[in-house]
Amino acid sequence: MFAALTGMGLSAAAGLNAYIPFLVVALIARFTDFITLPQSYSWIESWWAIGIGAVLLLTEVVLDKIPAIDTVNDAVQTFIRPSMGGLVFAATSAAEGLDHSSWMTNNPWVGVIIGVITSGLVHGGKTVARPAINAGTLGFGAPVASTIEDGASVGLSLVAVFIPVLVILFLVLLAWLLVWLWLKVRRWRKRRDRRAALA
Repeated sequence: MFAALTGMGLSAAAGLNAYIPFLVVALIARFTDFITLPQSYSWIESWWAIGIGAVLLLTEVVLDKIPAIDTVNDAVQTFIRPSMGGLVFAATSAAEGLDHSSWMTNNPWVGVIIGVITSGLVHGGKTVARPAINAGTLGFGAPVASTIEDGASVGLSLVAVFIPVLVILFLVLLAWLLVWLWLKVRRWRKRRDRRAALA
């Protein structure tokens, strides 16, 4: 169960930022014995994969904080974030043997699908909430929202690896935050539109 929670937590983190959980897994696997990736996923901890991941992370962090460009970036990331979610779920569940489950070992594609779905759902929530935040704050909310999302991705990645039992709580809080932000900005826009109509 803990390995599944680790995979789900990392996949959800990938829905916010594709490269943070990838680099967390890569760096922990490279420099510690906490995660030992199987041979088929050992390329994740290679220097070239870490280097490419770091460059992509830097690009993502910058682009995601610019209003309007962040929406284009989210559209591009629609394919990348779920794929990365599937990858990190599969890699970490393979590393843990999903609590020594022979069924999961014989059906590794299940982990990939769970990771893709988890990451895709979080990415979908982010993609819907961000334009509302941008419009509701005249673009000033983009860097704030992006920074919160990056921080949540780092936090969720670390929790998923080191304290997987807390992943459930973190996912509930993340879902609540996305819904709360979207509703708050929607109410603000309605009030603004009413004031504009009366003016």
